[in-house]
Amino acid sequence: MGKYFGTDGFRGEANVNLTAEHAYQIGRFLGWYYGELKKQKQLDEPAKIVIGKDTRRSSYMFEYSLVSGLTASGADAYLLHVTTTPSVAYVARTDDFDCGIMISASHNPYYDNGIKLINSNGEKMDEETILLVEDYIDGKLRLFGQEWKELPYAHKDAIGCTVDYVAGRNRYMGYLISLGVYSFKGMKVGLDCANGSSWNMAKSIFEALGAKCYVINNEPNGLNINNNAGSTHIEGLQKYVVDNGLDVGFAYDGDADRCLCVDELGNVITGDHILYI
Repeated sequence: MGKYFGTDGFRGEANVNLTAEHAYQIGRFLGWYYGELKKQKQLDEPAKIVIGKDTRRSSYMFEYSLVSGLTASGADAYLLHVTTTPSVAYVARTDDFDCGIMISASHNPYYDNGIKLINSNGEKMDEETILLVEDYIDGKLRLFGQEWKELPYAHKDAIGCTVDYVAGRNRYMGYLISLGVYSFKGMKVGLDCANGSSWNMAKSIFEALGAKCYVINNEPNGLNINNNAGSTHIEGLQKYVVDNGLDVGFAYDGDADRCLCVDELGNVITGDHILYI
């Protein structure tokens, strides 16, 4: 782990440990770095970076800061808007992005946030690149045979573009639906979306598979993500499933990279059982 980035990215209280300036600097470095790598390969094209975010109020601030840094360095920023961490990984891999960025603090309270970097294979960013980001933030970047106290800005038509890329998120939803082996027709499925990233995706996916969905905690307001909801408060879904006579229930965390399941009696299905199924 580095100075800023831990196992789950750069995470902390918004504008205390993790600031808008940090996000801007991360964008500046990544936009410039991947652009330079393309120049070295004699590719006449800008860097392409895809961004997703959860429903925290501060996620919008960090998104704008990242986009400012990326485009100032000449990279094109593709916005998935509110989406899940797995979707960013999927789109980064399948749509030939140089990297992906997810803005989320997962199951943490709303006042925290985080920036998670994902490589072009849809996996966690390598430690070497993360350390370069940290060196730039600290003003001691040395790369390509020289020191960089400041990075060059893009000018004129080299300034990057911002692209609405909700189609990428929708394609990920289609991919998940295509994985369904059995129909959910006739099944009553409970969903606890934690007022987070899954609020606008989970119901549509299960309904496409034939389920009748009953949803709780799917009205995010920027301040209620994970608040007595989702996978860290499974007791709410357990009661909801039993009280409404549902067949099964699924609870997500804030960025929907984890999921807990309960059966019709409200019993938690362990991760081992989920993997077996």
